[in-house]
Amino acid sequence: MPWVRIDKDYVFEGPQGKQTLGDLFEGRSQLLVYHFMFDPGWSDGCKSCSFWADNYDGIGVHLAQRDVTMVTISRAPLPMLEAFKRRMGWTFTWLSSFGSDFNHDFHVTFTEDERRGDVDYNFERRKFGAPEAPGASVFYRDEDGVVYHTYSCYARGLDAMNGAYQWLDLTPKGRDEDGLPSTMAWVRHHDKYDVRLAFGRVDSKQR
Repeated sequence: MPWVRIDKDYVFEGPQGKQTLGDLFEGRSQLLVYHFMFDPGWSDGCKSCSFWADNYDGIGVHLAQRDVTMVTISRAPLPMLEAFKRRMGWTFTWLSSFGSDFNHDFHVTFTEDERRGDVDYNFERRKFGAPEAPGASVFYRDEDGVVYHTYSCYARGLDAMNGAYQWLDLTPKGRDEDGLPSTMAWVRHHDKYDVRLAFGRVDSKQR
């Protein structure tokens, strides 16, 4: 993608208070953002985005060695994000974009009026029924403090960032999603899976 200079002053709320997009780099030159689906009207974060979060939680210390900071951003207010983060046991930095245009500008939040027609998602005009969508965006901050948007991906383009999927793809049955109502119908928040495994096999702790 061509680099696009960011001239809008986005402000987020996080554990350290109000922060600009430039602040999120934490002194590094590269920033990865995961756009986590969490509408202010929802009680829980998206189960599919939670699946991705389970896979990237803990990698920030490694990315930092290569001049990269990674954060997660959602539109829900910060207290909702922090409560859900505690429940799930995650450690990554999660910020709220509530009240800003950030999610909408990066095509992961859609108004009710927009959803009556076609929206801009995954580099095309298409129907989209939900108010939130998943995505990842990359930014670069130069020595003068100017921030550029360098890359984004959405939808199934995010599969490469899910380590569990890559491991499943090595197995004889792969993702084993044929016949499901949707490809991710099997996914749950990790604290909501039945202790019994598929086909009647029981977790060893329950034997």
